[in-house]
Amino acid sequence: MSVTLILIIITVGISWYAFSKHDLMEKWIFYPYTVNRDNSWYRFLTSGFLHADFSHLFFNMFTLYFFGSNVEYTFKSGFGEVPGILIFLLIYIGGIIVSDIPTYIKHRHDPGYRALGASGGVAAVVFSSILFYPTQDICLYAILCIPGFILGILYLMYSYFSGKRMGDNINHDAHFYGALYGFIISLAIVPQAGPLFIEQIATWKLFG
Repeated sequence: MSVTLILIIITVGISWYAFSKHDLMEKWIFYPYTVNRDNSWYRFLTSGFLHADFSHLFFNMFTLYFFGSNVEYTFKSGFGEVPGILIFLLIYIGGIIVSDIPTYIKHRHDPGYRALGASGGVAAVVFSSILFYPTQDICLYAILCIPGFILGILYLMYSYFSGKRMGDNINHDAHFYGALYGFIISLAIVPQAGPLFIEQIATWKLFG
């Protein structure tokens, strides 16, 4: 069984359980004000295994399954089974944690702010995939298919400006910084992917 599938099973199980267990939800959710007050740093990680509802959970896990399998296989092929798994976990788990750092800095004095979800880790995996396969189409709702590098640019722009506006109860900052983290860390681990990334984009043709 792949690590991607194991992560999905664990996340679905914990999220489903927390839907009806308010105490667990409150203890594990990302609450910057509480983290700052009582040093509950574990929330940076545990909040990534919680979701607001079934649609939130489904979207994140479906995206993780679709992209995670490719990224996991890529690292395993290049580094071997165990190192590949560890690198993949660094991308995903690291994405969950690192993507919440700007959120913590912004909201650590805000007692009304909370966040949850695996979006930072999922975004990290998606952008790791875009680094390795930039011209591979990503299909939105199985209708509109766009090359990964183009969708990646649009996604970063949307997340950045939406994060500035705020007000829609979505942690766009986690999406933005998770995506950057996944791309940069993958590039640092596989630096030869950079020239290949540029080469693939340079040879890409709209109707070719």
